[in-house]
Amino acid sequence: MATIVNTTEEEPMLAVVRFTAELAWADAGPDVAEPEVARLCAEAQQHVLAGRWLDMASLMLASADLLLLSPRVLDKDLECILAIICNLVTKAGSEDEALQIAEAICAKLVQQPGDKPALRIKVLFSLYNLLASPYGKAFVYRKALEVAAAGKAAECVIPSFKNIDTFVGDWGIGKLEQRELFLAVARILKDQKGMSKEYFNFLNKYLATFDGSADDADVIGEAKEEAAAAIIEFVKSADLYQCDLLDMPAVAQLEKDEKYKPVYELLKIFLTQRLDSYLEFQSANSTLLQGYGLVHEECITKMRLMSLLDLSSHCAGEIPYSAITKALGINDDEVEYWIVKAISSKILDCKVDQLNQFVIVSLHTERIFGIPQWQSLRSKLLVWRGNIANAISTIQANKVTEDGGQGMQGLMIR
Repeated sequence: MATIVNTTEEEPMLAVVRFTAELAWADAGPDVAEPEVARLCAEAQQHVLAGRWLDMASLMLASADLLLLSPRVLDKDLECILAIICNLVTKAGSEDEALQIAEAICAKLVQQPGDKPALRIKVLFSLYNLLASPYGKAFVYRKALEVAAAGKAAECVIPSFKNIDTFVGDWGIGKLEQRELFLAVARILKDQKGMSKEYFNFLNKYLATFDGSADDADVIGEAKEEAAAAIIEFVKSADLYQCDLLDMPAVAQLEKDEKYKPVYELLKIFLTQRLDSYLEFQSANSTLLQGYGLVHEECITKMRLMSLLDLSSHCAGEIPYSAITKALGINDDEVEYWIVKAISSKILDCKVDQLNQFVIVSLHTERIFGIPQWQSLRSKLLVWRGNIANAISTIQANKVTEDGGQGMQGLMIR
């Protein structure tokens, strides 16, 4: 096996060309191999001297498939070779040439992603960091997601998902590119254990890219499956009690869809109605719910908490036990259990008046936080701002009065 010795800036590239050429012609015999190796090395030397870095990349990548699949090449050697090839983007004379080199490298790495997927992704991330172009970075990142999905190597890219919003801002990509990105991430997260909340969040990001405009009219139908999946994830989750799905055009279209209309109705029940509505729906659609993997008992538990939130939003700060037992379908002695459960789920802040059998609510989660909720919050903030202004005025007035009284007292002493 050839040994790559880095003594000058150009020699690593020439060593890679020699190494891959010898590997490619290893079975042809020395009489055939040596002239071919010499020819390829001479060609590489000419590209280096002329600064033809795209041609150099094409030459070095010509045997990339052999390198990636050959059992004779150790992973550490392969990673070193690919790193040298990736470094060509830093030598390119223009941003366009660097992007062309990156595209050529990606084209090789996405082939047969099931073989060494972790190494391929590592190299792609190295290439990402070498590129200066935001568009180039976005392109390479999407290719890394492609390898991760096809090669079942989600663990290699999931840690980067927490930075997606920052990436999108840095790349400056448009709505369509964002839509493709969010969908790719959501599909990677779909079957990952313990990642249901992240999966739901990226489904939301994807669905939010459909704003109902004429530009989306021909493609919004493609989002039906993901819209239904987002609804099911929300209903399943024991941690989610608020969402904006009902306001999204991509979700609203399900109301008129024969296949997904029941799923949309289920969402409306969880966000706008109470337990009795769910029980009525379940009795008529039990097979449908089972088909989506929904457990009836778990749905009842969540729906009771949702019903408690609905009571909190319609009460004047106090909820009688009798209203809770009726809405939740429970006995009097179970009220405090469900109050504690709501508090531990961080959706309710309240005190229990056991003597008078009232629950005094101070804060609660809104199941839907849309325009009406924002308007209500604005009104509360304006009232709070007015109260603060009045308090400041009162303090200043009292201070003036106090200072004046002290001045008069000083005159009387003199």
